[in-house]
Amino acid sequence: MLPLSGADLTVRSGDDEVTLGGRASVFDGATDIAYVGRDSEFTITATSPVRVALPSAKAATAKPFAVVRAADVPVEMRGAGSCSRQVQNFGTPDTLDADSIIACEVITPAGNWSSYPPHKHDVDRPGEETSLEEIYYFEVRTQPGGAGTDPVAWQAAYGTEDRPLEINTAVRPGDTVLIPHGWHGPSMAAPGYDLYYLNVMAGPGDERIWLICDDPAHTWVRSTWEDQPVDARLPFPAK
Repeated sequence: MLPLSGADLTVRSGDDEVTLGGRASVFDGATDIAYVGRDSEFTITATSPVRVALPSAKAATAKPFAVVRAADVPVEMRGAGSCSRQVQNFGTPDTLDADSIIACEVITPAGNWSSYPPHKHDVDRPGEETSLEEIYYFEVRTQPGGAGTDPVAWQAAYGTEDRPLEINTAVRPGDTVLIPHGWHGPSMAAPGYDLYYLNVMAGPGDERIWLICDDPAHTWVRSTWEDQPVDARLPFPAK
């Protein structure tokens, strides 16, 4: 479970009980998270308003209850220039011992492109690509100091010749987009509006790993990042 906003919520599962610190909003950096394995019940208690995401996936084995503290969440700056974004890897294999779920948060400053170059992970090819369905959950905010009342971003995805797919949609706070297969990206933060999305992935393979394949037509863009700095607005929150 992932606190989106609000502080000091208590999670209890069996004999395990923990308080998660929470955060003011998804744009205020990483947060404590709790993992509850299959065949387990849990309760969440809060003394003030909170918003919580409950990412989940089918599990073949029962993993133990676990907590990852905000200070232990790996945060990376990915891309450069107008493709700069911040990735918070709270639920990736190197951070969390889970059965099948892989999850992370991405924050993209206003005007930047994220999930780019377009990539896919819908075929199991050992060492090169894994088959993972993916859900994007979005939050969007008007840049600090702005006056916008309808924060909006865009999400694109497209299929392959044998598995067609076409997504080109505006997204607003609380929207969710399912990527069952195909190339996905960019996730576009419109000028004036910062973009957040929660990525939740899982697949049928025996190995819990995230391996992607870029669209060959666009992978060259990565080479342009070598001579560009990371966007100076990162990391979030501003220091």
